[in-house]
Amino acid sequence: MNPRSFLLLALVILQACSEVPVTGRKQFNVVGTEQIASMVDTQYRETLNTSRILPDSDPRTQQVRSCGQRIAQAVERFLNENGMQERAKEFNWEFNVADDPTVNAWCMPGGKVLFYTGILPITQDENGMAVVMGHEVAHAVARHGNERMSQGILAQGAGMTLDILTSENPGLVRDLLMQSAGIGSQLGMLAYSRSHETEADKMGLVFMAMAGYDPRTAPAFWERMSAGSNGQAPPELLSTHPSDDRRIHDLNAYMPEALKYYKP
Repeated sequence: MNPRSFLLLALVILQACSEVPVTGRKQFNVVGTEQIASMVDTQYRETLNTSRILPDSDPRTQQVRSCGQRIAQAVERFLNENGMQERAKEFNWEFNVADDPTVNAWCMPGGKVLFYTGILPITQDENGMAVVMGHEVAHAVARHGNERMSQGILAQGAGMTLDILTSENPGLVRDLLMQSAGIGSQLGMLAYSRSHETEADKMGLVFMAMAGYDPRTAPAFWERMSAGSNGQAPPELLSTHPSDDRRIHDLNAYMPEALKYYKP
């Protein structure tokens, strides 16, 4: 890399540093939520159109939306009370449920959430649902998707921007967006993703506690998740998530902090 490119890259990195709510971690981010809002909406609509989405009248949809709205209100309260009003404006929340046996849920940047019916037997009730909701929403609040896209863009070369990459390789940008929301995987990003998962666990505990859900139920959810895998979970090294045992240990270690926000 020549000196000019190096200085340009250093300037971009310096300007792109921001702080994650709750944890205070410094992150590199050159992709703003407003930059990808239309792209996120398009991909979310495509996913809804190609999935069997439960109707508004379905009790499962109503429960997911009730839980989601409570978590969203807690998120916005936390951001507004901690001087992050601009970040709070990024969200246009939407909650849907797909009739699909996949054990999964995700939240795209800007607050576009999709639960799969396959995870509902493991959540069991709204409190268990809040564990998952708080965690997935935390990814969006922390801008993990934006951060992962930023890493992908940076890997394309110094001076590259989202606009340039979109014009030169729109398919790659779409893949980066889907992967950044956890709707895909790429082995080279796994270690980075695991750190995001741990951070989202901590943030999710705070958000569910602020919403009036007992964060002490979170370890039990992951114990059920572990039991449901029948020992078939992949090794942690090859997983985008921490192992269930490690996750449960970390959740319990962070519990005293999360309980400070719990006022049932």
